[in-house]
Amino acid sequence: MFELPSLNYDYEALSRSISGDVMRFHHDKHHQTYVDKLNAVIEANPEIKGKTVEYLITNVGSFLPSIQTAIRNHGGGHYNHSFFWLCMSPNGGGEPKGEVAQLIQAKYGDFQSFVDEFTARALGVFGSGWVWLQPNGDIITTANQDTPIAQGLDSPLLCLDVWEHAYYLDYKNRRDDYIKSWWNVVDWDSVAKRYSER
Repeated sequence: MFELPSLNYDYEALSRSISGDVMRFHHDKHHQTYVDKLNAVIEANPEIKGKTVEYLITNVGSFLPSIQTAIRNHGGGHYNHSFFWLCMSPNGGGEPKGEVAQLIQAKYGDFQSFVDEFTARALGVFGSGWVWLQPNGDIITTANQDTPIAQGLDSPLLCLDVWEHAYYLDYKNRRDDYIKSWWNVVDWDSVAKRYSER
């Protein structure tokens, strides 16, 4: 059965961009709900017990039609949020170095052009969804709790949650302000580690 992962930092640690209240609400309530509902599906369908969340969301089409939507939504919600927490750090911000910097420069010309494109894609998500940086430098979006790996793509390097619950307590409807502030806590060291391990 799945468990809510612990954060690598305190709830207040990202407060220059995301308040402790949002982190508690987002992690302890929203993410916990995805975990609980995914576990309920597994409890009722023991044939899928013991599978990783990655296996569940990449093979969702092979399961009973009656549970596919629940696995896509709750499995995707668990995977996406677990990944999102790793993309941020109280020591984050600034610009990437090394291979990730080279990747971004080769694809976008410079870091600010990358930020502008990523931000534009994030602002362009209609309703709820996610923005992802892929290992080839592509920026993609997914709706709701869909994931790149469920689409047969490589594991991502970076993601941003643009569901309203990720920012509404702090920024109300100002998604642009949330995104602008989020860059101050992006953990480029963790991005570099994922890139080197791809």
